[in-house]
Amino acid sequence: MTTAVTRHHTVTARITTPTEPPAPDTWTATVYINTHDDNFDGHQPHHPLAAATHPDGSPLRLIFHTSDSVHSHETAAHAVFDVGNRQRPDDNGQTWPTDIRFVSTGDVIKVTGPDHWIVHLSVDPTGFSAVPEPTTLVNLAGTRATSRR
Repeated sequence: MTTAVTRHHTVTARITTPTEPPAPDTWTATVYINTHDDNFDGHQPHHPLAAATHPDGSPLRLIFHTSDSVHSHETAAHAVFDVGNRQRPDDNGQTWPTDIRFVSTGDVIKVTGPDHWIVHLSVDPTGFSAVPEPTTLVNLAGTRATSRR
């Protein structure tokens, strides 16, 4: 005599567990200080720019997490402007170095979004405008203590 046996269906699935929690969406920014004599007249492609650095010469990268106030390249640039004018730190607690002048008209802010899109924004008298990637880069060492504001 044969007896029918009902077998439960089995499903095999590979589940991978990340070893680290996912990083929050972050915006990173680098400020290029316009070192031209007429920098406050606005950014021009031929103006020499110097990347803002820490006093030891390492790059100053400002970090912002996606939030209600930082959700686009332009809102990230506004947050950078606030840090660069010593109004607040970035989201990692970094403050603007005291031996670099404030961020102002004519400077360029490079913003990298969580999607890795990079936008270069010129600081204008009333906001920001997209500009090509800077090509005339110089060393900031000779202009670190310049405070022409």
